[in-house]
Amino acid sequence: MVDEVWEARCAALWDRLGELGREEFVQAMKDLAAECGPEDPVALFEVGGAHDSTGYTEIAVGYYERAIAAGLSGVRRRRVSIQMASSLRETGRPEEALAMLAEERERGSDEYDGALAMCEALTLAKLGRDREGLSVALVALAPHLPRYQRSTVNYARGLVGQDPI
Repeated sequence: MVDEVWEARCAALWDRLGELGREEFVQAMKDLAAECGPEDPVALFEVGGAHDSTGYTEIAVGYYERAIAAGLSGVRRRRVSIQMASSLRETGRPEEALAMLAEERERGSDEYDGALAMCEALTLAKLGRDREGLSVALVALAPHLPRYQRSTVNYARGLVGQDPI
């Protein structure tokens, strides 16, 4: 069962990612997740992330799918969409990744909007749609600029043939 103590232990394990070998880190995360039960969505998500962060991207996708099916919610639900889309993009399934990102964008807005846009921009580039990817990245960047927000958005829109706002 995931509780504050488990969450703290999970965070501490993530802090050790650079110290541990790939297999050792993944096994440690699997061991921690086993305390929660085989279909705990948070545990599945974390094991997926452990695989993803250590180069086992294809295996990560399966864990991410199981986490979603098990009812993953909250901020981790948003994160799983970004992470899984990135994994899909890198394992030769960029169209699926783009569809997942579009679906996630429809779910709402939060502090992960920039990460979602980054993943979308990279996916569009992977598909050879660089101008669209650049447009997405510029629109995401615009609110963070000290000036030129409107002109940045308008230039970004122009890259893909949209009218200025």
